[in-house]
Amino acid sequence: MIRLKHILVATDFSEPSDAAAAYGRDLARRFGARLTIFHAAENLAARGYGADGVIFIDPGAQSDLEAAARRQIEALISGYDRDVLQADAVVMRSNVAASAIVDYARQAGIDLIVMGTHGRGAVAHLLMGSVAERVVRTAPCPVLTIRQPEREFVIPDALLAAASV
Repeated sequence: MIRLKHILVATDFSEPSDAAAAYGRDLARRFGARLTIFHAAENLAARGYGADGVIFIDPGAQSDLEAAARRQIEALISGYDRDVLQADAVVMRSNVAASAIVDYARQAGIDLIVMGTHGRGAVAHLLMGSVAERVVRTAPCPVLTIRQPEREFVIPDALLAAASV
């Protein structure tokens, strides 16, 4: 029997991430699991150095970036999610998003990671790599990747609620 007690949805606030959140939320409901929505915020200082070693970023930019990410995650979590799924939001500063996701999953005892994938072509994948692929290869638990567009068996929450009335 599969037991999921804690599900992590990794988001970059893209359409595939929104779809992953829907899957994560539904799986958490069905398994009675806790839900964590996670975002790896880019570490601006890691890329803000010039050739002479001087930082070219506003000192408040990092905290502004992380606060904006937290607001976006909080908007994704409904009252039901908080009450029933014990949903919480996590924003972690990171140089490498995949490492941050895997490290958090290991540390928090996550049973399943759900994340979107952009499904880039071969050349783009070669040049940019894939966060989802790196997570799949290194995660301490199963990883469910969601690609846009979704399959036709996915029913939006609004339609499901309307149908049950």
